[in-house]
Amino acid sequence: MRKIWLIIKREYLTRVRSKGFIFSTIGLPLFSVGIFSISLFLATRATDHTLKISILDNLGGLSAQITAGLQGKLPNGQPQYNIVKILDRPASGEEARRQLNDQIRAGELDGFIEVPKDVLEGKSALFYTRNSGDFSSMHTLNTAVDNAVIERRLSDRGVHIDDLTKLVHGVDMTMVKVSKSGESEEKGQTFVVGFSVVMILYMTLLVYGVATMRSVVEEKTTRIVEILASSVKPIHLLAGKILGVAAVGFTQYLIWGTCAMLISGYGSSMASAMRPGASVPNIHVPTSLLVYAGVFFVVSYLLYASLYAAMGAMVSSEEEMQQVQLPVTLIIVVAFLLYPVIMRDANSTTSVIVSMVPFFAPILMVLRIALQTPPFWQIGLCLLISIVTTVGIVQVSSKIYRVGILMYGKRPSVVELMKWLKYT
Repeated sequence: MRKIWLIIKREYLTRVRSKGFIFSTIGLPLFSVGIFSISLFLATRATDHTLKISILDNLGGLSAQITAGLQGKLPNGQPQYNIVKILDRPASGEEARRQLNDQIRAGELDGFIEVPKDVLEGKSALFYTRNSGDFSSMHTLNTAVDNAVIERRLSDRGVHIDDLTKLVHGVDMTMVKVSKSGESEEKGQTFVVGFSVVMILYMTLLVYGVATMRSVVEEKTTRIVEILASSVKPIHLLAGKILGVAAVGFTQYLIWGTCAMLISGYGSSMASAMRPGASVPNIHVPTSLLVYAGVFFVVSYLLYASLYAAMGAMVSSEEEMQQVQLPVTLIIVVAFLLYPVIMRDANSTTSVIVSMVPFFAPILMVLRIALQTPPFWQIGLCLLISIVTTVGIVQVSSKIYRVGILMYGKRPSVVELMKWLKYT
């Protein structure tokens, strides 16, 4: 046990002291805080400009309704749009358009709306502007023109309406999630939480699984493994390497989790200080989900790390490592690509079957738990299958690792691997 601990300590300290670990662990939270602060800073200054626009109404009679639909206010109390000029049925539409375009180029106008003569028959209205990325303004302008055209069509048929928006205003539908703990309004937070947890598990299995494999290859290429194997049993070396890399991942996520809680705790006050009335969305992550995610991750990490370590023991160079890691990586990728099946119906027969596959369980079963917690017997059965599979994979991987770490040269074939498994 003491030798395993020494290997864990060596693997842990070697990685924690590396520049890459320090940069990713500290840099990512700082980068996130920086992006959050910059977004709030820009948001306070992106909505204080009144747009100067004109209306070129080739049909005639729609300008008043369009203007009435553009009476919105900015957060600073200023009007959202300033109608500089209205051209109602000009003698020359081409000449009017040319003059307005010249004003846009000169900076006198932010844009102008052109209403064609046959707009009532379905011809599209046009908005000329230099800023083609302002999609929020485009939506507002489109709504104003759309409502004006509908009012005109109704008026032509003898239907007169004072406020079209009140008449055609639809009914919003709110989704309410029913669970054992009660009812809660669903605004997409369940999907966000579930997808975030799954994405973290997906990336962690890939990153730290490959890190375990690379560690084995590095020790083989530098011949350090020969010294280690002379004083430590291969199974102890494998266990120490897997647990050491896992400890590095745990440390990193502990730091990130602490930073996330601090940002969540002080995020609202930061937002209010930079922009009064602003707030940070409150996303609640159930404790049970974190517990289940942690349990499935530990089991699955042992499974995948053992596979990656065995693959690393089979090769003798970085180039060969890139080739042999593909099959294991594809298993994780396939599990992630199956998440739409769970999203569509978390309790369907297909969802239950694929979530029971031990190689897919850390992603798919955790996603099912996040969306709609399945019966406990399904979770227990999935965990049992995963543990049994992991124990079997660890035993097989340890046999390959025991022989492979001292093998150099040509990569073994399937027949040779079968022989390795029979060695005592």
